[in-house]
Amino acid sequence: MKTIGVTGGIGSGKSTVSKILGELGAQIIDADIIARDITLKGREAYQEIVDCFGAQILAPDGEIDRKKLAAEVFNDKDKLEDLNSITHRHVAQIIWERHEVLKKLGKTVVIDAPIPIKHGFLDVAKEIWVVVADRENRIKRVMARSGLTYEQVVERINAQLSDEYYCSLADVIIKNDSTYEELRRIVEANYNK
Repeated sequence: MKTIGVTGGIGSGKSTVSKILGELGAQIIDADIIARDITLKGREAYQEIVDCFGAQILAPDGEIDRKKLAAEVFNDKDKLEDLNSITHRHVAQIIWERHEVLKKLGKTVVIDAPIPIKHGFLDVAKEIWVVVADRENRIKRVMARSGLTYEQVVERINAQLSDEYYCSLADVIIKNDSTYEELRRIVEANYNK
C-alpha cells in the first residue's frame, strides 16, 4: 500500500492524472469534492465562512454562492488566507480519516489536492506527484471547461502557488503538454515503479 499525493495548479491536469490512477486501481480522495461538501449549509465549514465573509456570499436558497465567494477572495490575499484557514482544517481532518480507513484495507490511496497543505496531505502522502503544464495550455483548458474569460483565468492562476513551489515538493513531476495517451503512459510508468 502506498499513498500518492497529486497536486498542481488550475488547468494542469491533476484531476486527469488522478482519474487515470483510479482506473489503475487506486482509491481517490478528492480534496476539491471534500472542500465543496464542507461548505454546504449545515456542514463543517459553512457557518464559519458565512461569519467571516457575510451574507453577501449567499445564494437566495441560503447556500454559499461559490462564484460570489470566489470573487470576494481571488483579488485579496488576506481574504483568501482567511478562507483557506477555515477550509483546510476541515479538509485535512476528513482526508486523514478517509486515508486511515483505506490504509487499513491495504489500498493504494491517491490524495488529489490543488493546495499541498501540510496537515492532511504532505504529512500523509509518501510520494508527491506534481502535474505541470504550459501556462497557455492551462488557460485554454480552464476557459474551455469553465466559461471564464482569459483575464479571469489568468487572475486565478496568479492567485495560486507557483509551479516552482509545487515542483520543490515533488518526488515525481508530470509534464502534461502532450496527448492524453502520452499522459497515461507517463502515469502508468510512474505508478508501476
